[in-house]
Amino acid sequence: MKKILSFTIILLWVGFEVSNAQNQKIGYVDTDVIMQNIPEYSGVEQRLDLLSENWQQEIREMEAEIAQLQEDFEARELLFTDEVREERLQEINAKTDELDQLIESRFGPEGEYFSRQKELLEPIQRRIFEALNSVAERENFDYVFDRAKDSRILFVRQQWNLTDKVMLELGLEPMEN
Repeated sequence: MKKILSFTIILLWVGFEVSNAQNQKIGYVDTDVIMQNIPEYSGVEQRLDLLSENWQQEIREMEAEIAQLQEDFEARELLFTDEVREERLQEINAKTDELDQLIESRFGPEGEYFSRQKELLEPIQRRIFEALNSVAERENFDYVFDRAKDSRILFVRQQWNLTDKVMLELGLEPMEN
């Protein structure tokens, strides 16, 4: 909701600015399209997918181990003394906590997956940003928006699409329109 509100405020601000200065130039790019056309990006995606799959397999194995411990406990619970019952429950809880910590350390907001993703994608994103700045400066654009999947632009005139020019600046083959 905050994103939509922020984007709406930006659009209103831009609208007021444009009405105050009719000679301002606004363009847009689609960074998703550009990223998909950068050869290194598919390698980054594959590396992240492999990393994620390995970690997910590790998580599935721990989940199976916890399920087996739980099943064994339930099958023999009546045979256990209070002390052994408490020990086994603590063991199950400790494994569950260990699993939660593993998931958090791998896929949480500060986890390894997002750190690796940032580390691998940052150079590509920096190249795109530098190419975009070159195109925008050269062609005197005042504002350039990203039309990637999260944006809420409802209408754009194709003549202001800078995606192909940014791709050319990066040495990539432009899209077929």
